[in-house]
Amino acid sequence: MQGSEDIRSLSQRIRVSLMDDISTGNIAPGTVLDENNLAIQFSASRTPVREALKQLESSGLIEIRPRKGAIVLPLTLPKLMEMFEVTAEMEAMCVRLATHRITGDERALLCEIHDAAAIAVTNKDLDLYDESNLRFHEQLYSSAHNAFLFEELLRLRSRLMPFRRTQLRHEDRLEKSHSEHAEILRAIMRGDGDEAARVMREHMLNAAVTLARFMSAGSRSSEPTDL
Repeated sequence: MQGSEDIRSLSQRIRVSLMDDISTGNIAPGTVLDENNLAIQFSASRTPVREALKQLESSGLIEIRPRKGAIVLPLTLPKLMEMFEVTAEMEAMCVRLATHRITGDERALLCEIHDAAAIAVTNKDLDLYDESNLRFHEQLYSSAHNAFLFEELLRLRSRLMPFRRTQLRHEDRLEKSHSEHAEILRAIMRGDGDEAARVMREHMLNAAVTLARFMSAGSRSSEPTDL
């Protein structure tokens, strides 16, 4: 019998796998995700599959419909760009506040997270960098010391998380993302909240543009060619 930790770990693995396939277009909108088939695919019981599907629904990737199963929802590129635009402004506001409110311990932790992410960049380890990236941004949310803003940013991040991860697959995006984080850190260390906000806004909009390029390239590669 699987323990609760094993179930959580397996559910996370299933969620990330499905999240990647949906956000990269390998699983098309309108696809029905069947619990039994997924359980067989991942050699799992239905419990971790069901939990993974619930998490995907909370991210807005699927809708679980009574007697119809889990349906993959369409999410257009223009809609994603709008979501990134709003997130960019909110994260810019967050980092401006964090620049003036961050404690010494929080500043040290932020630097530690950034330094650890360099290993992922060197090894081109998408999973490790994605984890470090989430930690870096969440530490900034916390360092703004505004509980309402923290909750709203986590909510937005949940909706965009699959696509924030997907854009990291594009060419040298890992290196560029890490470099942009370094710029944000330097501005914070100088106590320049306006500059930190500007760089954060640019960082998030760069992610949006990179995602658009990645998705456009995927669309072209999937088009039939004349023989």
